[in-house]
Amino acid sequence: MYHAFQHVIKRHSILRTALYLDTNGNIIQHCLDTNVNNNNDMNTSEFSIINLLNDNRPIDEIINEILNQSHLFDLSKGHVINCHILRQYRSNNSLTFQNDDLLTKDDFILFTIHHAVFDGASTSIFIHDLSLAYKNNCSLVMNDHSLQYIDYSVYERLIDMTVSRQFWHSQFNGYHFQHSLSLPVDRHRSSSDQRSGLASTVQITFNDEISTSFLTYASSHNLTLFQLGLATFYVFLFKLTNGQTDLCITSINANRYRNELQNMIGMFVSTLPYRLQLDSHWSFDKVVKNVREMCLLILEHSHYPLQNILADLQVNQSNVSFLETMFDFITVSSDADQFCMNGANLEQISIEQSYEVAKFDLSVTFVYNPTADEDKVTCFFVCSRDLFEETTVAQIAQRFQYLSEQIFRTDTRGILVNECITSINKPSFMLPKEAEGQEASHFRRLENTVSEGM
Repeated sequence: MYHAFQHVIKRHSILRTALYLDTNGNIIQHCLDTNVNNNNDMNTSEFSIINLLNDNRPIDEIINEILNQSHLFDLSKGHVINCHILRQYRSNNSLTFQNDDLLTKDDFILFTIHHAVFDGASTSIFIHDLSLAYKNNCSLVMNDHSLQYIDYSVYERLIDMTVSRQFWHSQFNGYHFQHSLSLPVDRHRSSSDQRSGLASTVQITFNDEISTSFLTYASSHNLTLFQLGLATFYVFLFKLTNGQTDLCITSINANRYRNELQNMIGMFVSTLPYRLQLDSHWSFDKVVKNVREMCLLILEHSHYPLQNILADLQVNQSNVSFLETMFDFITVSSDADQFCMNGANLEQISIEQSYEVAKFDLSVTFVYNPTADEDKVTCFFVCSRDLFEETTVAQIAQRFQYLSEQIFRTDTRGILVNECITSINKPSFMLPKEAEGQEASHFRRLENTVSEGM
């Protein structure tokens, strides 16, 4: 396993790339030599085997201890990746040190990789190459002329960005940057307040009926799941802000817009603004159509960096309110389940995710797990505790779930009964228990009154 791990690092230079600032404050990339691991001062990776035989702690606790190590990464030295084999049981104690890193049943492999060099799409590329290297005893042909992430970094600086610059400028025609979303916050943060980072988190799960309806709608309308989730989120924001129609948020874009980038490990993901000017009389289908068109246009210009967009608009990042509302859609990949290392099948496991840090005022993340037997679509709300009480976040999430159920509810024949067919104004934003309470207050009989017949 150790040699296979080192082979992948040798194959992808980004996994042995140092990042540091020069005297002018510019970020410098420096690909370290493949023999750099011979220098203890410049180790690009760590490989360890941790015996859990006498450790009775839950596996999540052990993993979190590793993740919280202060020396986990060092970008200035190119130390951006680590491999930890967590060994629960060794049936043959006579194995020598030389082959002790052979994978056995019930071993856990934990990879920690710095986000500066690795994005979500890099995972399947990494696992694929690791599996081949392990099975073939690192005898894979190395192509010194293959494109690397640093080649893309150079190419990116040579691209003519004129058309993209014009596109992003047009996206903000008439936009008021000081006009933020009217979210139902419990308190406001002044410009001088430091962000605490504390989060209030709520998870909601769509039942099997709603999940299936959501997936069917996307398929029948030629939508990506991201586009449909984003359209649903826009309708929710329209209701949550009491009818605001100029909605701008940020989201994540894979930014692998060329075929040459599909099999390259690197950090391509970009954070970009998504602005939709909707009409309150639009149907949900109309919202979806406009969101799809917007996403396709943004895809063409996703390589234009956010810092350039803001600089062109002459706005300061710290004062841009739309950067405080984030949307993301994650599809759980099952690629690792398809790989086998000399009889050792790789199976992904989920670990307890921590959402204790709020990077944004409001963040909504869809998670779609195609391997789940039921309830395939889950949604996480992560809100800053500086602005929202936990009870408020819980209510916001409940409203989102109720609205989604109205949009994607089906009848007994499985046909969509969309409350937004005529207008996105139509679905109720009042929770059923609130409606019952309101009805009870309207029809409560007053004391000391007498009913008289006419």
